[in-house]
Amino acid sequence: MIAGSPQKQAKDMAAADLNEFETRLLKWLAASDFEEVPWSTKRAAEAFKVDEKSVYEALSALTVKVPHNIQIYYEDSAIRIVASDEF
Repeated sequence: MIAGSPQKQAKDMAAADLNEFETRLLKWLAASDFEEVPWSTKRAAEAFKVDEKSVYEALSALTVKVPHNIQIYYEDSAIRIVASDEF
């Protein structure tokens, strides 16, 4: 059993649901500034040595599994991403 409040338990379980790539991507997003620097799926795929589809699938999974840790929005003709890897 996970100790703590129901909210903490839910966050811990969601974090545990992340696969290895999703965890690495979330940490990278949290450490980066994709508000000032527009997001590039192509550059992310190159950085992680995966195809672009894998990046899109991981981003999608993050918004479902840890929705309170990631925000994706469109501004000034570019995708912006804000993330936190703190649970």
